[in-house]
This record gives sequence, structure tokens and C-alpha cells, in this order.
Amino acid sequence: MRGLWVLALGLLLALPTAGWAADPSADLLAGHEKDCPKCNLPGANLKRFDLQAANLAGANLARAILHGGKLAGANLAGANLTGANLNKTDLKRANLAGARLGEAMLYEADLSEADLTRADLAGAMMGSSHLTFAKLYDANIADADLADAQMHGAQLKDADLSRSDLGQTTLRRAKLLGAHLEATSLLRADLRGADLKGADLHNADLMHADLTGADLSGADLKGARLLLAKLTDAKLDGADLSGTIMPDGTTHE
Repeated sequence: MRGLWVLALGLLLALPTAGWAADPSADLLAGHEKDCPKCNLPGANLKRFDLQAANLAGANLARAILHGGKLAGANLAGANLTGANLNKTDLKRANLAGARLGEAMLYEADLSEADLTRADLAGAMMGSSHLTFAKLYDANIADADLADAQMHGAQLKDADLSRSDLGQTTLRRAKLLGAHLEATSLLRADLRGADLKGADLHNADLMHADLTGADLSGADLKGARLLLAKLTDAKLDGADLSGTIMPDGTTHE
């Protein structure tokens, strides 16, 4: 009888926890768990959190504070980071494919080798950020601040960078085939060896830009300003230079 009573008591004590499930969002906020795919944490304070290699795919982190966080190698594919604070955040090699980062703050963030394919970065503030060898195919980066950013070797095929500020940005050997750079500021930008074949640069400001060895074949440069730009060994085969202000100050007819 005593054995049966002990067994019954054990079953009763187990009942409250039966079917109990952990709350991954609460565990993440408490620092106990890194993985929280599709978790709903808008406005969450995750400042300086260590989320390296975390699975946050599809998570709602709109307006979240991730300043100075460690997210290297994290999976943020399809995540909502609209208006989030990611200043000085380590996002090296992170998967941000299809993520929403509109108007997010990414000053001095490290996105080296990150995958931002088809990501929405419209209006993002990314001054002095690091995007070396980042993948930005088909990304929407219109009206963004990328001044002084490091984008050496970045993959920007068909990306939309129209009206963005890329002043003094390093784009050496960047792949910008078919990219949209209408009315974009590239003042003093380093575009040495960049591939700009078929890119749309009409009305872009390329004053003092270094285009040494760049390939601008078939590019649309109508009304662009190339005043004092360096075009040594640049390829301009088939480029549309109608109304372009050339390096010597003359206007191409």
C-alpha cells in the first residue's frame, strides 16, 4: 500500500508540469536560450546580447535594441528588423536574406560576408558600416546612408541604391552589374576595378570618384557628374553619356 501511495503522489506531482512548454522568447530575454525562430519581440532590449550563431529566422524584432550585440553567423533570414538599433553590432557572416531592415540603424555595424540577398534596407542608416564581400543581390537600399562604408568586393548585382549617400564609400572591385544608382551620391567614392556594366547612374554625382579600371560598359550616365573623377583605364563602351559632365568640366553631347 505504501508503495502505491508513493506512486500516486509522484503522479500527482508530475501533473502540473505535464504538457508544459518553455517560452523561447522569455528564455532569450533572460539570456538562457539563443534560438528563437519566429519569436515575437518587437522593441525588445537585447543590447550587447551574445547571440552568435543563433536561429532567429522569421523573428519579429522591429524597433528592437541590439546595439553592440554579437550576432556573427546568426540566422535572421526573413526577420523583421524594421527600425531596429543595430549600431556597432557584429553581424559577420549572418544570414539576413529577405530580412526587413527599413530605416534600421547600422552605424559601424560589421556585416562582412553577410547574406543580404533581397533584403529591404530602404532608408537604413549605415554610415561607416562594414559590408566587405557581403551579398546584396536584388537588395533594396534606396534612400540609405552608406557614407564612409567599407564595401570592398560587395555583391550588388541588380541592387537598388537610388538616391542613397555613398560619399567616400569604398567599393573597390564591387559587383554592381545592372544596379540602380539613379541620383545617388558617390562623391569621392573608391570604385577602382568595380563592375558597373549596365548600371543605371543617370543624374548620379561621381565628383572626385576614383573609377580607375572600372567597367562602365553599357551604363546609363545621362546627366551624371564626373567632374574631377579619375577614369584611367575605365571601360565606357556603349555607355550613354548624354549630358554628362566630364572630368574636365565639359558637358558631353
